[in-house]
Amino acid sequence: MPAAATMMAGTPSSPTRFPDDPYDRYWGLRTMSSWAKLSTKETIKQDDVFVVPIPILQTVVAPINNGTVLHVNTWVSYKTSSEFKFILHFADIQNAQLRLFDIYMNNDEWYPNYSPPYLAAGHVRNTEWYKTTDGQYNITLAATNTSMLPPMLNAYEGYLRIPHDTPRTFSEDFDAMTAIKLEYGVRKNWMGDPCFPEKYRWNGVKCSDVTDNTTRIISLDLSGNNLNGPIPYSLCKRNAGSLVFRYESGEDMCNKTISSTPSTNRTAIISISVVVPLVVVVVLVLSYLIWRGKKKPKFSIQDSPREQELESALRSTKSQGGHLQNTENRRFTYKDLEKFTNKFQRSIGKGGFGLVYYGRLEDNTEVAVKMRSESSSHGLDEFLAEVNSLTKVHHRNLVSLVGYCWEKEHLALVYEYMSQGNLCDHLRGKNGADEPLSWATRVRVVLEAAQGLDYLHKGCSLPIIHRDVKTNNILIGQNLQAKIADFGLCKTYLSDMQTHISTNAAGTAGYMDPEYYHTGWLSESSDVYSFGVVLLEVATGEPPVLPGHGHIVQRVKQKIATGNVTTVADAHLRGEYDVNSMWKLVDTAMACTADAAVRRPTMAAVVAQLKESLALEEAREDSSVIGSIASTTGAPMPEFGPSAR
Repeated sequence: MPAAATMMAGTPSSPTRFPDDPYDRYWGLRTMSSWAKLSTKETIKQDDVFVVPIPILQTVVAPINNGTVLHVNTWVSYKTSSEFKFILHFADIQNAQLRLFDIYMNNDEWYPNYSPPYLAAGHVRNTEWYKTTDGQYNITLAATNTSMLPPMLNAYEGYLRIPHDTPRTFSEDFDAMTAIKLEYGVRKNWMGDPCFPEKYRWNGVKCSDVTDNTTRIISLDLSGNNLNGPIPYSLCKRNAGSLVFRYESGEDMCNKTISSTPSTNRTAIISISVVVPLVVVVVLVLSYLIWRGKKKPKFSIQDSPREQELESALRSTKSQGGHLQNTENRRFTYKDLEKFTNKFQRSIGKGGFGLVYYGRLEDNTEVAVKMRSESSSHGLDEFLAEVNSLTKVHHRNLVSLVGYCWEKEHLALVYEYMSQGNLCDHLRGKNGADEPLSWATRVRVVLEAAQGLDYLHKGCSLPIIHRDVKTNNILIGQNLQAKIADFGLCKTYLSDMQTHISTNAAGTAGYMDPEYYHTGWLSESSDVYSFGVVLLEVATGEPPVLPGHGHIVQRVKQKIATGNVTTVADAHLRGEYDVNSMWKLVDTAMACTADAAVRRPTMAAVVAQLKESLALEEAREDSSVIGSIASTTGAPMPEFGPSAR
């Protein structure tokens, strides 16, 4: 859905980009003979939704000669089927008298009695797509009888809806089918879209009717792949009514044994028919395929199948090593947690899952207990995702899971205690320390965090994407060792042949990869982008988004264009850092936050650059020479490609 944005007055005629525009829009000049141009140098407060650049809000058009009507010929579409949305931006620069007007779209009343805020951004937009019969889109602002000032407008944006004319299969269904084929060697000639065109529909696949131009896979036939063995009773019973295992003849396969050799009465194949979305099917199919490889499968029927899934994951890592081996993967009762936290006396943090409390186990091991609150947006899926991830991965730069609590309405995760809090609090001065982290310590912390992410991406049997990399989720221990935490949003590849995961965008505003946000394609580079924002925070000491000043990437781009790194560096460092070390980290951060994912480095490359940055700073400290940062013209060029200086 491409957008066209137009700025009304006081700017060059060619489309202009503003460094502090977090959406990186192109703004162009529109003039009409019936318009009068006004402007101000007063500061105007931006809104938190559209964040229109300040220079645009400081320019206004109004009818000439104090007229009462302002006409805006916004759009002409040669396709009468085209649909548009419009956003009008207002910021009044005159406050002497009342300004009140009605807004019309093609003579239809759109918004009555609008009064723009004084020296603050406001907006009016249509929530539904608007379509005309003649392709004309004209906006009119007409003063009311009580208004003492004429109508005015600062800028507008228009969005054209581009529909997808060709139906498509739901992307998660497609990814799951591909993963099954790659992981288990299914001998099917599956290419292109699974359901379209219908003539070339994938062999063994049946699809639902098209809804909203998208279809779902409702049936998957895996016959002819030499799958053998009995279907476990627990699997059949658990999924009665939603999943059917059957022979080609239609006979129910549950509790029967099949063989790759056909019998005289029936053909021994597996056909899996479902009446639920494929996302559910894939889990069950994979469970069966994994199960069939075991000689003596054992399934117990418990009250909660998902609890059985959790217990299985925890048991699989009981023998794994680690400094918390004696308590690892322990199941706690709610009374246990009350005892160890002294009835939840000391809160040490808060996240999307809930409050985090300090606790001590029987052997005085310090722990952090994260309790799910009733108002939490995180549910059982996030709980399971975090447990499953932390029981599969073990690295010195990933926080260790001690155990969990799953008791009626109580959900909790118990971690090793990180006594120095998180990186965000250190950068914001919330940790109570008299002195901020030195530059060497900052680089060392992000280097260790980068090593943890590199392990998730390349050190695991299948890549794990964290999806919520931020300074709040980089924890610091007693010896200033850094560890990545909070795996509630993480996603794991289903096959090492995957290049991305199709999923709804999730994460934290300011850290989220724009390409992932717009396409829904999640990959390792999405974590790389978020980590680049973390690096910029470490260098500047500023949060990702500053109201009225845009996103940190744009702010730093504007500063490094001067070629002076002192304009970027956190003032709390008091100039105590190696200039080349600072440049190397900033250049690495800018490479990580490149707009296109293909231009971003891997985490392994980031680790290498941070090691060099740390070595430069440690050499400065060792020599006890405080280098001057008055001139940075001799700074080296970035490793990953040119950037503005």
